[in-house]
Amino acid sequence: MTSCDTCAYLTYDEDYEDYVCDINMDEDDYSRLLESHRKECPFYRDGDDYKVVRHQM
Repeated sequence: MTSCDTCAYLTYDEDYEDYVCDINMDEDDYSRLLESHRKECPFYRDGDDYKVVRHQM
C-alpha cells in the first residue's frame, strides 16, 4: 500500500469509477509534481487527528 492509498484528499469519482486525488493545483504545482522524482504522494496527510495529541503526552 502506498501513501496515496490512504491520502486524506482521496475521493471517489463516479465518472471515472475510481478514487482520485481531489486537491486544487494550478499549472505550476502540477508541472513541479510531474518533474519531481518523488515516489511518495506529496499531498499525503495521515488523517489521524489524535497523532499530535499522543505525541504531546
